[in-house]
Amino acid sequence: MIYFCICICEVLFVLLSYYFVKTYQLDGYNIKKFLSHAIEFKLAFGKKNKLVFTRRMIRFYILLFIISSALFSLIMFFVANPLLRALDCVLIYLFISILISLCHYLLLPIEILIQKFYVEIARRKLAKIDIIKIGITGSFGKTSTKNILTAILEKQYKVCSTPKNYNTLMGITKTIVYDLDDHDVFIAEMGARHKGDIENLAKFVRPQYGIITSIGPMHLETFKNLKTIEETKNELPMNLAENGIMVFNGDSPSSKKLFDRFVGNKYLTCSSDAFAYAKNIDYGINGASFDMVIDGHCKRIQTKLLGKFNIDNIVTAGALGYLLNISLEDIASAVKSLAPPKHRLEIIRNNYCTILDDSYNSNEIGFSQALEVLGKFKGLKIVVTPGIIELGSAQSKVNFTIGGLIADVADYIIIMNDENKNYLLSGAIAHNFPRDKIFFASNRAKQQEILERLMMKDCVVLFENDLPDNYK
Repeated sequence: MIYFCICICEVLFVLLSYYFVKTYQLDGYNIKKFLSHAIEFKLAFGKKNKLVFTRRMIRFYILLFIISSALFSLIMFFVANPLLRALDCVLIYLFISILISLCHYLLLPIEILIQKFYVEIARRKLAKIDIIKIGITGSFGKTSTKNILTAILEKQYKVCSTPKNYNTLMGITKTIVYDLDDHDVFIAEMGARHKGDIENLAKFVRPQYGIITSIGPMHLETFKNLKTIEETKNELPMNLAENGIMVFNGDSPSSKKLFDRFVGNKYLTCSSDAFAYAKNIDYGINGASFDMVIDGHCKRIQTKLLGKFNIDNIVTAGALGYLLNISLEDIASAVKSLAPPKHRLEIIRNNYCTILDDSYNSNEIGFSQALEVLGKFKGLKIVVTPGIIELGSAQSKVNFTIGGLIADVADYIIIMNDENKNYLLSGAIAHNFPRDKIFFASNRAKQQEILERLMMKDCVVLFENDLPDNYK
């Protein structure tokens, strides 16, 4: 009977702990962030993200299972009173987040050793091969620029690039260990949440070429201010291989500032006096066309990608491709064949309406440019968004501004979370947007219900940003 009770308690524990553990994984195994979400009960209850049983997560769950089973066994064998037994078991359920923290710290030394082991394997592998190494960083456009550059360089080289948005030390390490083989070029996207992150990645890869895309107020909860972000992104040019070459997106004031500071080999893009820039830009519902000028040479470019930020990414990637001996004709051919990345201002059409899916993530510049694209369409316009997060003290101001920009373009607004709803609402109303055309949806089912009421034939719906399940 005791063993049966232990099994029942353990099954309940596994079921109850699922959303806590999923939140812990979504928080990047950051225990402080997880505890903050656990205390506020911002758990990953939604269905968008599922718990991924990586090797690390399997190790974690085995330890959590062992500790919880041991606690339930102690209670069943040493506590005789049934009411006390039940109370003690309830206490274990209530302190799930504490047990997760305990497992985190118990496994931390092992995880660090495993990481060091794989990092050393990757470091030795990189040291043994003769390959062109490229690092890409910035606040916005890293992944898109990496994908565009990969397509351009594949016209002449065999290219290995970090997949998706793998931009951490372990993401880059994993790519080197498992994917890098007999390639000519390795492209590493480099992300950061803290000062020193890019320096560590650049010293690890030691790229001969680097790109800094647009820089802006992202992850202000950890960076605190734009100056710290600039200093962090500047860690890439400061740690290039000897005689390395940097390309900077000059349309971004912060990136231009870093260009001016850098004393090595450097090229500026996206301004009229730059090494590479775009002119005669023409937008349409099927994409964009423009004249790309590189080193005084001009080529008309056609692309399915929408938005000025994508044109900047194409020009910046094209400049580095040109420096690596890719012809303008091959650059144009590569760009023309590019499909819009999933959930990054992707056009989805059917016989009833048009969807602009920009739900991957969002920032102030990207949001405003997505609204600019939305404005090019005819018909009823609906914007569905939770606003922008992780902006620290600037969050209220930015989302208030965004609310006003939405009001200037949209006919209806559906706000998808509590965190920014008051800022977006007040910003829209400040631009004289009718209050009865603003709706709130706490979940996707409610969102769908509202959309079905509002949508009509030939309407256009912009989905901008999509928060993790642990944001409501």
